[in-house]
Amino acid sequence: MKKMKIFNPSQNLILATAVFLLSIISLRAQDRPEDFVAAHNRARAEVGVGPLRWDNQVAAYARNYANERKGFGCNMEHSSGPYGENIAWSSGGMTGVAAVAMWVKEQVDYDYSSNTCAWNEVCGHYTQVVWRDSVKLGCAKVRCSNGNTFITCNYDPPGNYEGQWPY
Repeated sequence: MKKMKIFNPSQNLILATAVFLLSIISLRAQDRPEDFVAAHNRARAEVGVGPLRWDNQVAAYARNYANERKGFGCNMEHSSGPYGENIAWSSGGMTGVAAVAMWVKEQVDYDYSSNTCAWNEVCGHYTQVVWRDSVKLGCAKVRCSNGNTFITCNYDPPGNYEGQWPY
């Protein structure tokens, strides 16, 4: 006679908990400094631009500004500070890597030969990501008072100077 395998409820609970914790770790793995840096540097390598490196001073600026935006529902407003800056907003749980990917997608609207964006399109987030003179990066992500997500990345030195090519 063949024995029937019976599922042990406590084993199922342990398995479900492990899967849940791994999914949280996986999501957070896309918001670490090294994840922001890697996402930027992939786009930069594509066009032959040297890598960015994480800078704690620039990151502190990003963190302070992101925390400031929390109480305002994460309204899309630039800090107007001393660094180049890209910001992103989501009503859901956008990751830092997803924000960088969104900025990099603007590459299709950038024409290098004329150093312009396609008509009625935005590409300045992309050009800041690949700005050859920017070498330091600091980013932050916060959950806002209204449940939205706000992500900011700051670049030192800043880029996007009119009349200058990003690379």
